[in-house]
Amino acid sequence: MSNRPVGHSAGQLETRGIEPVPEIECNGNPLQLFWVWFAANISILGLPLGATLVAFHHLAIWQVILVALIGAAGSFAVVGVISIAGRRGRAPSLTLSRAIFGVRGNIGPTLVSLISRVGWETVNTTTAAFVLLALSAIVFGTPTDAKSAPLLTLLCIAIFALLTLSVSGLGHATLLVIQRWATYVFGALNVLVGGFLCAIIDWQGVFAAPSAPMSAVIIGIGIMAAGTGIGWANAGADMSRYQKRSVSGPQLVASAAWGAGIPLVLLITLGGLLTVGNHELASATDPIAAIRNLLPAWMAVPYLLSAFGGLLLSNHLSVYSAGLTTLTLGVRIKRVQAVVVDIVAIFCGSIYFMLYADSFYGPFITFISLTAIPITAWVAIFVVDLIHRHYYSAQDLMDVSPSSAYWYTGGIEWRALSAWAVALILGFCFTRVGSSEADWFVGPLADAWLGHNGMGWVVTFVVAGGLYALLGGARDRRLSGTEPVHA
Repeated sequence: MSNRPVGHSAGQLETRGIEPVPEIECNGNPLQLFWVWFAANISILGLPLGATLVAFHHLAIWQVILVALIGAAGSFAVVGVISIAGRRGRAPSLTLSRAIFGVRGNIGPTLVSLISRVGWETVNTTTAAFVLLALSAIVFGTPTDAKSAPLLTLLCIAIFALLTLSVSGLGHATLLVIQRWATYVFGALNVLVGGFLCAIIDWQGVFAAPSAPMSAVIIGIGIMAAGTGIGWANAGADMSRYQKRSVSGPQLVASAAWGAGIPLVLLITLGGLLTVGNHELASATDPIAAIRNLLPAWMAVPYLLSAFGGLLLSNHLSVYSAGLTTLTLGVRIKRVQAVVVDIVAIFCGSIYFMLYADSFYGPFITFISLTAIPITAWVAIFVVDLIHRHYYSAQDLMDVSPSSAYWYTGGIEWRALSAWAVALILGFCFTRVGSSEADWFVGPLADAWLGHNGMGWVVTFVVAGGLYALLGGARDRRLSGTEPVHA
C-alpha cells in the first residue's frame, strides 16, 4: 500500500482544511515524520543557539551537549506525544484542543500559537533574506547591508516567501516528499560546511574551559526547549493526523525526538564549540555573515546554499501548520488562502526586521521567551488530558455552535482555561527577558530563586498540568459519559 494519503498526492493541491481525515486516507508511517522533523531542524539557527550557551551562560562543552539532548531532543519528545492525539483524532493540534478548552475557550491558546508560528517564520524569512543578500554580493557585487539596498532586500524576501508558498500551499503530500529528498541535499551541504568549521575550533580552549554551575545548565535547558521543541509542539498533530492507526505512541515520540534531535544536538554543539574564545557568533546582528567569516572564501557559496535550504525546509512546515491554525480561529477561507494570509504577514514582519529594526537577536530571544510561557501551559494541559482522552468526536470538533459536545459552559471548558490562565500569569511572574543593555520585561518574582535560575517555564508546566488534573480535567473520558465515543 502506498505511504501517501490517498486523498491527494505530491504536486496536487490538498483541499482538506481542519476537518478530521477519513480513516481510508490514513496510510502514513513514522519514517515520514522522522524526515519531516529532521528537515525542519537543519537550519543554521541552531548554531547561534548553541553559541549563546557558551558566550552568555559559560557552559563547558559537555554541558552544552547535555543541554542540547535534554532541552532540544527532549522537548521534541513532547512534540511526539502531541502527535499521538493527531493519530487518535485525525485533526490538527489546535483543532483537537477545542475538545479540551471548549469552542470559545480555545481561541486564546490558538491565537498565541498562531503568533508563535508567524514569529518563527519571520525569523526564518529574515535570516534567509540575509543569505540571499550575501549570495548576491558574491555574484553581482551588491551591498550586503539590507538598509543600503532596500529594493534588493524586498526581492530577497519575496523569493523566499514564494518558495515557501509553493510547497506549503500544495499541502501535506507535497510536504512529505520535499522534506525527505531536500534533506539529503542540504544535509550533505551542512556536513561539508560543518567539517570546515570543525577545523577552526579552539580545541585546547574547549577542553580547558571550566564547567558552569548547575543553575546555568537549567537555564540553558529552558532556553533550548523554548527555542526548539516547545515552539513546534502545537504542530505535532498537524502532521501525524495522516498516520496509520497501527502506528504506536512510542514510534511517534521516537520519530520526533530522533528526527529533530539528531540535527539539533549536532548544530547546537558545533555552535558552542565555535564560540569558545570567540563570542562574535552569539552577539552577531547578522548571524549569516558571522558564520561566513569563519569559513574560507571558496566555501561561501556552498555554505550559503545550505543555510538557505535549511531555513526553507523549516518554513515549509511552519507555514503549513500556521494555515491550519488560522482556520481553527474560525476564519472562513480555504486552507491555501490561509497559507497566503500567513505569507503576507511574515513578508511584512521581515521588512520591519531588515529595514527598520536596529537588532535581530534581541527581539528574537525576547519573542522566544515570552511566547514560550503560554505555549508551555497549553502543552502541559494537552498532555495531561491526552492520558485519558482516547477518542475525539469528528462532528463535534467541527461544530462551533452550542449543540457541540465541546461547547461546555458558554463555549468554554473553565477548568482547562482557568488552569492555562493561572499558569500563564505565574510563569510571567518568574520571567525576565531583555538584552545586555536593558530588560524588556521583568516579572515581580523574577529575582526569586526559580526566576533567577530561569525556571519560570517549569513553574508554568507544573502549575498548568497539575491544576488541570486537580480540577478533574484529566478524568477518563471514555467512562464519564460526557464525550461521544468514536473509534
